[in-house]
Amino acid sequence: MPFTCLVILKVRLTRERKAAGVPPMPAPQNPIKKALAEDRLQLGCWLNFGHPDIAAICASAGFDWCLIDAEHGPNTLEMIHAQLNAMQGHSAAPVVRVPWGESWLLKRVLDLGVQTVVVPMVDTPEQAAKVVSACKYPPEGTRGRGAMLARATNWAQIDDYEQTANDEICVIVQAETRLALDNLDEIARVPGVDCVFVGPADLSADLGFRDDMGAPEVMSAIEDAVRRIRAAGTAAGVIFYEEALYPHFAKLGVRFLGVGADATTMAPAVRALAASARKSIG
Repeated sequence: MPFTCLVILKVRLTRERKAAGVPPMPAPQNPIKKALAEDRLQLGCWLNFGHPDIAAICASAGFDWCLIDAEHGPNTLEMIHAQLNAMQGHSAAPVVRVPWGESWLLKRVLDLGVQTVVVPMVDTPEQAAKVVSACKYPPEGTRGRGAMLARATNWAQIDDYEQTANDEICVIVQAETRLALDNLDEIARVPGVDCVFVGPADLSADLGFRDDMGAPEVMSAIEDAVRRIRAAGTAAGVIFYEEALYPHFAKLGVRFLGVGADATTMAPAVRALAASARKSIG
């Protein structure tokens, strides 16, 4: 949309809102970005089912964040939108992992009001810089202006969204390959990257241990990556499903820590319930 049209539209919507006696809403702050900047641990859960009720249950369970997974989950933009609405008002902040770091996709997710995005398979500092640029309004980046038409501004009720968004959007890039590890120091120092998340599943496969994510070589590589990310002054993230590993990685300095997923929690629980019921009946 041409810039002049956007300005006219914003003025008109603001005038109409004021005429209706509706006060402006404050620009939202990002609790995840603030916590990571303050070196505070943030625990979270993956959302793969794509259902708003599951999202609401997980968002009210006591996590700091819940990640809607559009890389491996069946989440379309419409499904993400529904889950964001379901999570609103609960304690966990929403995070969205996009399937790829394309600027058009990041723009649409951000316009939904998402403040924290995770981008997979970022192998070079150039790729990381491109992701950051897609998430920032000019002059810092290339994000298209149109949020006044969308959920991000509560449909033009947040007057200063564009003025504050660059400071509140949290950009998390994933390091999941040998190449990413080779470039890790440079990736972690890219301005605007708030966190580098080490993806253990894809990394283990790329290191030659596809069937053994807990191989000593993989764990050593992840631990070294966390130390290097921290040394660059950037927050480190990772996900594990083994509770015994949580204290170790928290002590090592991981601050964006995934501890499970809706699917991996529900699937074994219902199987155990069915088996237990049959066993008790005999």
